[in-house]
Amino acid sequence: MHLKLSKRGEAEEVAAPDPVTDISGQVIQIGSEVTAFKVGDKVVCRLGFAVCGLAEYAVASETETSLRPEELSSVNAAGLPVASLTALECLQMIGTKFNGTGNGANILITAASGGVGSYAVQLAKLGGHHVTATYGARNVDLVRSLGADEVSLDLAQGQSQKNSSGKKYDYIINCAPAVLWKTLKSSISNEGLVMLVC
Repeated sequence: MHLKLSKRGEAEEVAAPDPVTDISGQVIQIGSEVTAFKVGDKVVCRLGFAVCGLAEYAVASETETSLRPEELSSVNAAGLPVASLTALECLQMIGTKFNGTGNGANILITAASGGVGSYAVQLAKLGGHHVTATYGARNVDLVRSLGADEVSLDLAQGQSQKNSSGKKYDYIINCAPAVLWKTLKSSISNEGLVMLVC
């Protein structure tokens, strides 16, 4: 069950493989057991880590492939799979652990203007959580537009580690490698969970 995708046109030789796992392209050939796609479909997919996504053509699993939304360019779509799925996994963990309902957790998301962080903010808000998001100084408008309840300058720059209500966080999704555990531990509640996405 594999698809063969063309990303740009004619094949070119790639000098050295890099572990690029997110790709977007158009289906040019399908295996006999593929049922979800047809030749010509515009798709986005996540390749396995042993596969290089920098080649002109790639073979992808049907289960790791989705139709690309029409309003999304191929370039923008290629950034979706790993970042969005990582954020989704974090929020699914919260949903199964918090009050049995998954709603109403007080969540801190560091580096909220990055790939995983930006998806995490939006998914957390969709899940009914209170979100405090940190950001780099130049990204305040972006982070606010994502729907965070509160925004704070990046913790790595020594800013406040508690939300404005003074509560500690039930969950921290740390997407910022520069934010160390010693910075986060005073912000997490006694029963809280820190997820490191670095």
